[in-house]
Amino acid sequence: MAGNSESAVRDVPTSVVDEAELQRKVDLAINAAGQRPMLERPLQSLAVFHWGLMPFLCMAIFFLLCSIPPLWLIVVPYVIWILFVDDAYIVGKRRKEWLRRSPVFRYLREYFPIELVRTAELKPDRPYLFAYHPHGIIGFGAVTSFGSEACGFSAKYPGITPHVLTLESNFQMPLYREYLISLGFGAVSRKACEAMLRKGPGNAIVIVVGGAQESLNARPGELDLTLKRRKGFVRVAMRTGADLVPVLGFGENDIYVQADNHNGSWLYWLQQKVKRTLGFTVPIIIGRGLSHRAFGWMPYQRPIHVVAGAPIRVPHTETPTSEELDEAHGRYVAALAQLYEDHKDLYAPHRIRDLRFVE
Repeated sequence: MAGNSESAVRDVPTSVVDEAELQRKVDLAINAAGQRPMLERPLQSLAVFHWGLMPFLCMAIFFLLCSIPPLWLIVVPYVIWILFVDDAYIVGKRRKEWLRRSPVFRYLREYFPIELVRTAELKPDRPYLFAYHPHGIIGFGAVTSFGSEACGFSAKYPGITPHVLTLESNFQMPLYREYLISLGFGAVSRKACEAMLRKGPGNAIVIVVGGAQESLNARPGELDLTLKRRKGFVRVAMRTGADLVPVLGFGENDIYVQADNHNGSWLYWLQQKVKRTLGFTVPIIIGRGLSHRAFGWMPYQRPIHVVAGAPIRVPHTETPTSEELDEAHGRYVAALAQLYEDHKDLYAPHRIRDLRFVE
């Protein structure tokens, strides 16, 4: 039965109808094998739902507080503090380990499930820059593996303190920013990257290198990465003396079906306009429902294997030349490609095509 479960899980959807039928078979196989107790399934779904709902919930609570005049004595100073004083999201302060170990993230991990695979030891005598690929639609693999202890990060990398970096605009959202900061998140800005890595040995940042552009290429069975011209993360590593750690999230692209937005289509043109204007884009996606499988915004339950490679030492220099930057970037790309080759047959046996660097 376990073999049938794995076979069902690894099938790649070709349409929404096929996806619904596949999900039904997966559920039956897993439940029959006793791997996903029925009582825990609603909690797993709620854990996933909470991650997408949290920014809206926090903003709703904030506006509710703003509607109560006696609370303005608290709300106004808080907003001023956010805008002009607090720098926790830049230097990595106010991390709460109890929140990172919350059962919510265990249920989030079990929903897919998500596994963090260590392929090499990282000594806590250096800073590290984990570069995560692909972005996918939401990046659940990065959030769960590095933004919480659900996948056992501290046990696998003792002495390493990870900070997942996200858009700086997220830290302008009252209350929601406190949630992210407590999980150890920071802003994906050069200032924040260097500040966290310069805190000393054992500190690490996690950057989803492909960003919004790469999310537009997130399709089941494919792994198209935006990396050819993305060299800023390599420059940060060179300036701070951090080792680069390539990370591949096998299955990250399999959890949603995306509308056809090939280069040259009107949808792709519109998404590019939104990205240039707002700094982020809006993929048109189809998933499963909260209580049904045919249609909705919940991700499909597909395994995600987050494979972290061996560290790559780069020259430590405050002002890297173009030649030094290109050489270090080339070594990183080669190491990432080799990481894919070493694990593709185990974690992506039913892929449609192999890894491509498209931009």
